[in-house]
Amino acid sequence: MSQSALILEIALRYVRGAATSRRDRFISFISGLSMAGIGLGVAALIVVLSVMNGFQRDVRDRMLSVISHIEVQAPDNGFPNLQGDMEKLMRHSATVAVAPFVGAQAMLAMDESVRGILVRGIDPALEPSVSEFRNFRAGQLTSLKPGEFGIALGAELARAFQLRVGDRITVIAPSGQVTPAGLLPRMKAFTVVAIFDSGHYEYDSTLALMHLDDASKLFRTAGANGIRIKITDMNQAPVVARQMALMLPPSYWVRDWSQQNRTWFAAVQTEKRMMFLILTLIIAVAAFNLVSMLVMTVKDKRSDIAILRTLGATPATIQRIFIVQGALVGWIGTALGVGGGWLLAANLDVVVPAIEAALGIQFLPKDIYFISQLPSDPRIGDITTISIVALVMSVLATLYPSWRAARTQPAEALRYE
Repeated sequence: MSQSALILEIALRYVRGAATSRRDRFISFISGLSMAGIGLGVAALIVVLSVMNGFQRDVRDRMLSVISHIEVQAPDNGFPNLQGDMEKLMRHSATVAVAPFVGAQAMLAMDESVRGILVRGIDPALEPSVSEFRNFRAGQLTSLKPGEFGIALGAELARAFQLRVGDRITVIAPSGQVTPAGLLPRMKAFTVVAIFDSGHYEYDSTLALMHLDDASKLFRTAGANGIRIKITDMNQAPVVARQMALMLPPSYWVRDWSQQNRTWFAAVQTEKRMMFLILTLIIAVAAFNLVSMLVMTVKDKRSDIAILRTLGATPATIQRIFIVQGALVGWIGTALGVGGGWLLAANLDVVVPAIEAALGIQFLPKDIYFISQLPSDPRIGDITTISIVALVMSVLATLYPSWRAARTQPAEALRYE
């Protein structure tokens, strides 16, 4: 039998507790606890990061139902050749669709209530190709017709003014018109033709849609002042946006979806990193248990170590035996944790409702949160990182006990045997 095979066989015997003495069974029990602790820590970390990924994905998707992957905004004098610029952007290999828009800020007024809003003038025929306005509580996007001055409001915005389809409300443009009486704001009465629900409070409470032609007349933009672009892979939006900026005049402003919500995404990433560090402490505690288990094993197996030394085993060989033993415990625990964590994260939509039904509670009440189910998005990259961290910590935990084992002197160990 080769030396490596002998080391592995001895390590396996120590892991599974082949001896029948009470002390050996106790050490095997501690070994099982260490294995379970590492598995529990790995599984908890996978589930928590998967839930955070799920929240981030759902919020991002709700944002992208309103905003586009990439936006191009023209200078104050607008696009000199809007159709030519749109055709140029469509020739990019990553482009799926483009649509013009008018973006401006305004105020919504009704009776004594006034509220600032973000107005977007759109082409109802082209807008569905770059965004996903699908959830309408009343009306449809096609209800916006040129010259009729119809307006579609977010659900929260409509609720604030207690508006329904068919009601009229005044839109006040910020840039006024000069009269003998002074500068007066431009005002226009619009009819509510649709109410949409994007699922994101910020947009539902501030965004108003109107036809591109009506917005151009209200804000006097002489046509669209921006182009919305949808690409094949939204994760490549920053790269594609830089490429498109080189295709357009330098006076144009090109930005991708991540830049529009940079603060929110940065906060989520920071929270995810901190959660990873905090939950890694669970694995660290299990690694300390692994150290304790190995120290007890080394102390209990002093006679075995002495016999191996007298048979010619070197200190390095003794050290490798206990390193392999601890690494096996860590690797088995990590494998169990990865399997259990992945299984739980992938079936969270079944497990959580079962727990809610059994306990009679609801983790995410519909009247408080905009989602009612825990989302989950397990990612290979996160699981790989967690596995590597757990395996490295397991191996590091074996260094000191194995070093102590290698220093055991045969004469001292057999003196009282």
